[in-house]
Amino acid sequence: MGIFKKINFGLTKTRNKMAGAIDDMLDNFDEVNDDLYHELEEILVMGDVGVTTAVEITEKLREEVEKGKIKGAEAIRRQIKEIVAEMLYGGEDMGLITVPSVILVIGVNGVGKTTTIGKMAAMYKAQGKSVILGAADTFRAAAIDQLQIWADRSGVDIVKHKEGADPAAVVFDTISAAKARDSEIIIIDTAGRLHNKKNLMDELNKIYRVIDRELPYSDREVLLVLDATTGQNAVNQAREFKSVADITGIVLTKLDGTARGGVVLAIKNELEIPVKFIGVGEQIDDLQPFKPEAFADGLFDKIDYKEEEDIQLETAEEIAEEYEDADEDILSEELADEDGGELEESSEADDTGLEQEEEITEENQPEEKEEKKKRGFFGLFNRNS
Repeated sequence: MGIFKKINFGLTKTRNKMAGAIDDMLDNFDEVNDDLYHELEEILVMGDVGVTTAVEITEKLREEVEKGKIKGAEAIRRQIKEIVAEMLYGGEDMGLITVPSVILVIGVNGVGKTTTIGKMAAMYKAQGKSVILGAADTFRAAAIDQLQIWADRSGVDIVKHKEGADPAAVVFDTISAAKARDSEIIIIDTAGRLHNKKNLMDELNKIYRVIDRELPYSDREVLLVLDATTGQNAVNQAREFKSVADITGIVLTKLDGTARGGVVLAIKNELEIPVKFIGVGEQIDDLQPFKPEAFADGLFDKIDYKEEEDIQLETAEEIAEEYEDADEDILSEELADEDGGELEESSEADDTGLEQEEEITEENQPEEKEEKKKRGFFGLFNRNS
């Protein structure tokens, strides 16, 4: 599925709530007047766009209408979409040119930080880049083990210390390993403890000093991961983090599971922090680079039922093909093992990752058939590397 379809489909709930309400409003008004503007503001606020941004969108629409260029419901709707897209433009590109480049990832527990790092690593590796992860969130229980699982799934290297170790020391070792291995992208998992801002600030400053000393001319991004389902709370969280860290971009996760996608506008417009990536699904390739035009289209352009059904079918077929290909690889590996041959390193890494994942989640052992499917699916990304 292409990026535009993924974003459009991932914004279904937000679109149904906000764009559907705007369409109903336009159908009920014979002329553009103050009542229409007031109702539009209410719809935008209810869509978690935020009061300040909602008023700004409405005022810009009013200016265009007064110029006499906007006539008819469809023209108004199109103008709203253009205003939204224009607000979202700027700063969305990562701009990582140096080798290596550094990405620091921050986020509180439960927002999908570790998952985001794993998906980001898989995305860059699929682009042909060499990636190394640094497990510098050393104080959260199981954070290191979870990152190891995602490193195995994505088929990338990881540097880690024991739980409770100095995060700056992990960063130093990760940079040293990246230099030795000619890694192009360094992704560092860092802490996100807002309950003690001073500790967080001190820890990040120490990490910054290590990077400045070891990679003084490297490109770097500091990304804050936020959960879109929390709506305006995500905006407040971004505001708090911005006060203690030099945030260069936002990763907004779980957009496909909420009707609060309008929060992207509030973050970009009110906090002036660009959105870099959005999560529009649970698959490893569902972390998408943020595209303002695609996002604006996804907010306002409805997919009819038949097209939505086709997209679901297309997604199911893609996943089925991945499982089928992966199972064939597993069968080949098992035959090689029976002949006395050694399994590939990627398969061993996948087995280790699965064992760690089962230990963390304390789930029962899956049936042999399900185990093979999981191993095959995770191994798929290593096989393509």
